[in-house]
Amino acid sequence: MNNNLLFTECKLGPITLRNRAIRSAAFENMAYGNKPSQDLYNYHTAVARGGAAMTTVAYCSVTRSGVSFDGQLYIHDEIKEDLKKLTDGIHAEGAKASIQLGHCGNMTHFYTCKCLPVGASSGFNLYSPTLHRKLTKEEIKDIVKAFGHAVDFCRECGFDCVEIHAGHGYLISQFLSPYTNRRRDEYGGSLENRMRFMNEVMAEVMEHAGDDMAVVVKTNMYDGFKSGLKVDECIRIAQEIEKHGVHALVLTAGFVSKAPFTVMGGAMPIKTLAHYMNPWTFWWLRLALRFVGHLMIPTVPFKELFFLDTAKQFRKALKMPLIYVGGIMGRENAETALAEGFDFVQIGHALVRDTDFVNKMREEQYHSECKRSNYCVARMYTLDMKCHECDKDIPAYLKKEALKYEKMWYPEK
Repeated sequence: MNNNLLFTECKLGPITLRNRAIRSAAFENMAYGNKPSQDLYNYHTAVARGGAAMTTVAYCSVTRSGVSFDGQLYIHDEIKEDLKKLTDGIHAEGAKASIQLGHCGNMTHFYTCKCLPVGASSGFNLYSPTLHRKLTKEEIKDIVKAFGHAVDFCRECGFDCVEIHAGHGYLISQFLSPYTNRRRDEYGGSLENRMRFMNEVMAEVMEHAGDDMAVVVKTNMYDGFKSGLKVDECIRIAQEIEKHGVHALVLTAGFVSKAPFTVMGGAMPIKTLAHYMNPWTFWWLRLALRFVGHLMIPTVPFKELFFLDTAKQFRKALKMPLIYVGGIMGRENAETALAEGFDFVQIGHALVRDTDFVNKMREEQYHSECKRSNYCVARMYTLDMKCHECDKDIPAYLKKEALKYEKMWYPEK
């Protein structure tokens, strides 16, 4: 095995990255009032300074109707100057700047998206929880165009790359999955029809990306539950994306409204999640979490490189560059994934724990100090993303909960 791939330059479409480590689009919840903040700037410039080849700003919706959090970005003119400042700061540290574009679909709320949430089909999303209505064909066309406009907007803001989110049960994924797509028109039914919205989005994105913008797509390898997409269908979806000339795929899995911890592995710290929720708005949910939280959000055992075995099936089926994500906790993990034929690795948790993680991996035996308590995930639903080791104000009982989960996955450390 070649143990020296991580710190080699590599082309990603029209851009060249200084190494093969990319900060994944893990949601920061730092766009307070839906605008870039100084915290967002400080975090991403620190990741760039810490050695990452490219850092990805997470979860930017192409329209207001796709917003799920108050701390989430969406494309509008008021944020342009702050995003330019952010990309300038990232570039000054020698890294490339990427931004994830998507639409949350039925994972939104009326008070964040300012309308009745929409999706591939009408229904009730228990996870949000919210009623949602089916998008009309005219609205579908408008959202497709919004993706193209978003690419142009991001170029003007100085981004080098866009990552299209087609997984995890958000809008594109809601069209792809038979669980959420019950339409009877040309956008529903067969897999070919369910891929139609995705194909229209990708055609629009690639047209607007031109020759200077790198395009990455995050797509599921499986949804993670019985009535969702399975590996064979997801390989067909990936092959369809490949036809559009996309520069790389990020291979992931899970469905936030149905199998949330398939996305990252581990357990949800229920006490932490409930603690940070608004006690007046979500009193009923805090009560439910206290009694049946682990039934509502099932644990998925964590192990390092937890997606690798499945991802290798996609490596065999595809010729295009692939980005491995899932349990990269040290140099050995990264080199293992790269040696299996993946072109880049994306890193999430370890860069929440330490923005210098990539530089520290220059030591071949270096392993992250993150032990996957998922405190950062539970906190992120209400406040800014932060590791419990970096939170000076963490209550003692939440610290105890975090340590309990750390020992579950790393008992010897």
